[in-house]
Amino acid sequence: MKKLILFVLLGVSSNIFAQAPDLRQRYQSAIDHMYSQMEDQLFNLSINVNWFPDSTGCWYLHEAPGKKEYLKISLPAVEKEALFDHSKLAAALSGQLEKEIDAMDLPIQNIEYRAVDELLLTVEGKRFVFHPTTHVLSKFEEKKSRNPLESTSPDSQWVAFRKDYNLYLRSTKTAEERPITTAGEKGFEYASWYGWGDIMEGENGERPEHFRVRWSPEGDWIYSPICDVRTANKMYLLDWSVDTLYRPRLLSYYRGSPGDTGMVYDIPTFINIKTGKEMRPDIPKPVHINGVSVQWSKETGLVYLTYQSRGYQNQFIQSYNLETGELKMIYQESSKTNIDNFWYRFDEEGNRLFFLSEKSGWRQLYVLDLESGKKSALTKGQFYIHNVIHVDKETNRIYFLAAGKEENANPYHRYFYSVNLEGSDLNLLTPELVNHDISLSPDGQFFVDNLSTVDQPTRTVLRSSRDGKILLSLGEAKLVDMEDWTVPETFLATARDGETTIYGAIWRPTYFDPQQKYPVIDASYTGPHTQRYPRNFRGAFNGQVLAELGFIVVCVDGLGSSGRSKAFHDYSYKNLGGNLEDHVLAIRQLGEKYTWVDTSRVGIFGHSAGGYDAAHGLLAFPDFYKVGVASSADHDHRMEKAWWPEMYMGWPVDEAYHEQSNITMAGKLKGKLLITHGGIDENVNPSATFKLAEALVQADKQFDMLIFPSQRHGYRGQTWRYFTKVRWNYFVQHLRGEEPMWDITIP
Repeated sequence: MKKLILFVLLGVSSNIFAQAPDLRQRYQSAIDHMYSQMEDQLFNLSINVNWFPDSTGCWYLHEAPGKKEYLKISLPAVEKEALFDHSKLAAALSGQLEKEIDAMDLPIQNIEYRAVDELLLTVEGKRFVFHPTTHVLSKFEEKKSRNPLESTSPDSQWVAFRKDYNLYLRSTKTAEERPITTAGEKGFEYASWYGWGDIMEGENGERPEHFRVRWSPEGDWIYSPICDVRTANKMYLLDWSVDTLYRPRLLSYYRGSPGDTGMVYDIPTFINIKTGKEMRPDIPKPVHINGVSVQWSKETGLVYLTYQSRGYQNQFIQSYNLETGELKMIYQESSKTNIDNFWYRFDEEGNRLFFLSEKSGWRQLYVLDLESGKKSALTKGQFYIHNVIHVDKETNRIYFLAAGKEENANPYHRYFYSVNLEGSDLNLLTPELVNHDISLSPDGQFFVDNLSTVDQPTRTVLRSSRDGKILLSLGEAKLVDMEDWTVPETFLATARDGETTIYGAIWRPTYFDPQQKYPVIDASYTGPHTQRYPRNFRGAFNGQVLAELGFIVVCVDGLGSSGRSKAFHDYSYKNLGGNLEDHVLAIRQLGEKYTWVDTSRVGIFGHSAGGYDAAHGLLAFPDFYKVGVASSADHDHRMEKAWWPEMYMGWPVDEAYHEQSNITMAGKLKGKLLITHGGIDENVNPSATFKLAEALVQADKQFDMLIFPSQRHGYRGQTWRYFTKVRWNYFVQHLRGEEPMWDITIP
């Protein structure tokens, strides 16, 4: 690749261009800043360690210009050395592959630790066993893989399988087969499940075969869920992309939309293999999007059931006695909005249940005594626990990642903590005021910490889980020839409530001139389940490509996004389009602060939920957003898959769905809008994009539309390159007023 164009310090005029670059140079700069073109410039943005299953160490890849090293850390000695002799492995691979292999650039795709002196390597699609001590490399003899459509009992006496839509058992001694259910039929199928991508060809095509059972620890009972699609609604696609066909293929799949009663049902069913007794808990019939999680208890004949009601406003955890049919409520929680991302873990030895809940207004950790029913908060405060990493019964501590607790800390930066299982002695293990991405050893005694921010390169260290002490440095991020690199600028703004501080980041062109005015592009994704703020160093490069074309690129998390208080999150409930109001306010505040931010020329783009944002921005704020590119968008949540809108827009369907629809707002379009979609997208069906197009036509609005016949939800290969060029050109032409270029090659 060409030498990477350098980032330059804000206001410094010395750069590789004597003057502002012309359009072709800007396109080339955008290409040069793509991840695929920066591989020989960026190293160790985040070091991922691979723990040995026995916790005796880990291995990782450390990269530097012209050098890739596979290193090992032995524990608990904390000794770092080469995972193997690179030169001898290169020589062995050269013999096996019959070509020269560079010891400092081993083409390893995967390493699996099998024993102290045995590694399973995948190289150029071939698998080898390598012994680091003797340097012997041999081809891996593939064992016959387990049949995914069968399951062996704990005592190895029986094999469960499905036949004629029923569950059968086969004796491993005599090979005798017998059915243990008889009610199964097409569409009402035992030991089965339904996947999101289960595409059927034609109206009556067969769906992909799936098999699911779970044996009780004693092997007396077997969990065999019934997949019931008899009344399920379908969605349809037309595939025009098959070269050998001259009429489209009809594709269909079962998918409920918000409010539908014609759903796939996932019915929990338990069968006693000795008596044939069949038990189904007396709970509301679970639909596909609200399936029941089943966990076997260590107590014979007892299971735990976890599920949410339709609309996600009620959370239930129950025990179910398979002998008596008794259901006992263990924990129940309700919300006026939704219960999102519920987490729990049973500790049967301690007779308790750990769970995360936002019932206090912040996502905190609780423990429930299963005998007394007493609930206690293990953590309290105005901060958000992202996830529990480990429960260590030997040290009586629980480890978790949380954000927003430390004074003066960015609320999007995550820190690693431990707390006593009784809720005392909360211990901060990562005190540095940066973001911490954590990987914990299987035994919980050590963890690797990638410390960084969007403007501080990553530093990777090994730490003790007992006190957070740094034990060893694993490496640091390196950016070749980028001494004058300028980071994206983070900023604070005030949200629409006039009180709450929201966070964002901006990217400037590398040839930035503060005397000029630059149009703004909002890189949007307001999906309430995630965040856009770039919390770590890897996120520093997200917006630079588009900025190189001559734009200020902005990303911001307004009210309604995740990871902060419950009240903050709830702003988006039944109001998914409302988040953009904070984007508008934030960009206007930037314009008041910086003369080089041109708020008269603002564009927006996004994919999926971000695609909804892009079209919604032009429709809800037609005098602010002037250009939008909306790809693979859910323009009307009534036409989406049921679970996502029902979680964030509510159930049953009400007028909020109508008010939030881009289709019903089509007549408000003023700016330039490009809508695109994959023709066979089973995740976000293209029907809403077509329906929006029809509404725009009926409203006599100019717009542009591009359908990719062969693409699903994400665009790949040549289609991705084509779309990238189209999106660049759309903003160059309509936001900068320049004649776009097509004769460029995006790698």
